[in-house]
Amino acid sequence: MAIIITDEDVKKNLSMRECIEAMRVAFRDYALGKAKTLPRARYRSETPDPSREYFANVHIGAVPSYGMACVRAGSQLLLKTGDTPGRKILSNFDPVNWTVIILYDLATAEPLAFIHESYLSGFRVGATTGAAMDSIARDEVEVLGVFGTGRQARANCEAICCVRPSIKRVKVFSPNAEHRATFVNNVTLENVEVIPVETPKEVVKDSEIICCATNTTQPVFDGNLLEKGQVVISIANSDVTAKRHEVDETTFAQADAIIVNDWQSVETNQQTELLSPISKQLVDKNSVYELGNLFAGKVKLSQNDDRIIYYKNNTGLGMQFAAAGAIIYEKMKGNKTNREIPRDWLASEDYSQS
Repeated sequence: MAIIITDEDVKKNLSMRECIEAMRVAFRDYALGKAKTLPRARYRSETPDPSREYFANVHIGAVPSYGMACVRAGSQLLLKTGDTPGRKILSNFDPVNWTVIILYDLATAEPLAFIHESYLSGFRVGATTGAAMDSIARDEVEVLGVFGTGRQARANCEAICCVRPSIKRVKVFSPNAEHRATFVNNVTLENVEVIPVETPKEVVKDSEIICCATNTTQPVFDGNLLEKGQVVISIANSDVTAKRHEVDETTFAQADAIIVNDWQSVETNQQTELLSPISKQLVDKNSVYELGNLFAGKVKLSQNDDRIIYYKNNTGLGMQFAAAGAIIYEKMKGNKTNREIPRDWLASEDYSQS
């Protein structure tokens, strides 16, 4: 029987370090042709209310190393909120995002679990960043600059500090001073000073890693502020449903190497923030690498004083949910307190045999 896994179950049964390792394995196996995943599918549709739009977001993937496949499906209503520069033009209407992850056993094809997908979404994004930085960043990094104060910013900050315990100071910026203060109060990292700063320039200056995790549609800092030796991370991305640019074209042009989660997603989802600099010849496509190739040993990139590296955490992939979900499921299966869905509710006849 399939079990139901809640947000609280995810928090109790998946540590950041475990999730980072799961992301590393998934992306490595993808680069080696073992794991399977496809670019996420997103679309919008009209609704009976012209002020609202329906939005769907679907991921699928499989990671044989964990014996698991998954489908992650999200559904929500969006409400137009205006055209304020640098802000989302659409926001959740309710605000509710109806999202579920279904885990399937690769050995039997049977559904094993239904996961409430809220906490895990931001957590695996942060863990993917953590895995990337574990491969790229200097061992002795001490200063991290963060743009953003929400769930994604917290998860990315935690993951980076997890793989680089040498970090002593985190500088955080948001246009909203109250949000900055809340972030400082809520983020507790051992032996790390978390301080709010009042300008983007203060975040960039002297930061060895700069992480952008915001909901903006406009660049959060001037790329001319960057110095050799810095690593830049951003998670917001554009596609056919939304145009978002956390970094400017100057940042792209200055980057000596660019890393993305998945190049196929860049093309399929029309991620213009990368495609546009390439078309303008600001970026050489040969300097763009896929994350999994670093983990598989096909590409070697590391932070040094002679170059700027830009990591674009450009898309979510189904294999991430399969890998992380497998760890949670293994810890929970067989628990007497599990809520279960009867097997016959989900099974159907094989009509190909009729």
